[in-house]
Amino acid sequence: MAKYIYQKEAWIRNGITFGSALAIAISFSMNKSVFWAIVHGLLSWLYVIYYLIFH
Repeated sequence: MAKYIYQKEAWIRNGITFGSALAIAISFSMNKSVFWAIVHGLLSWLYVIYYLIFH
């Protein structure tokens, strides 16, 4: 059971990290602004989904 929980936490941690990096990359390439890249990095997956729907 403990091994399963550790694997689940690793997937979640990696997903959050990937989502943040993806949001920062998209935001900076679109806006050329470090401020907005940080904001979108904090919102991570929400910004990625917004970008996919509206762009």
